[in-house]
Amino acid sequence: MDGTMSEAEPIACTLEAGEFGKRLDWIAELNRAALLDVQRIGQRLILTYRREQADRVREMVRREQQCCGFLGFDLREDEGRVTLVIKAPEGAADALDAKFEPFLMGSPQSRGCACAGTSNRKGEDNGCC
Repeated sequence: MDGTMSEAEPIACTLEAGEFGKRLDWIAELNRAALLDVQRIGQRLILTYRREQADRVREMVRREQQCCGFLGFDLREDEGRVTLVIKAPEGAADALDAKFEPFLMGSPQSRGCACAGTSNRKGEDNGCC
């Protein structure tokens, strides 16, 4: 080993623990108020929100880009809805569910069972409920 570091962006959130908890609460509240649909397709998480909450969704993207630079965000506003596609890098395949879990907090898929809303591997249904 030559002691050099990779130039690749670290696959980790840069928020401190207390700020991370506040961010999770904020995202969960947004999801309870406005999330219409969640889809997981491979390395992508597709979140559909009510159009009236577009400003809050844009704010979430702005905040997440500051602390999770390894994630890609694509925001599209259509009539009646806002669609956010979050893409994780290939290097995050083994930890993909953990990377997407904060965005599922408060979603209809996460209610009632702690394991709902996330899958066991690369887009597969976890079937635990």
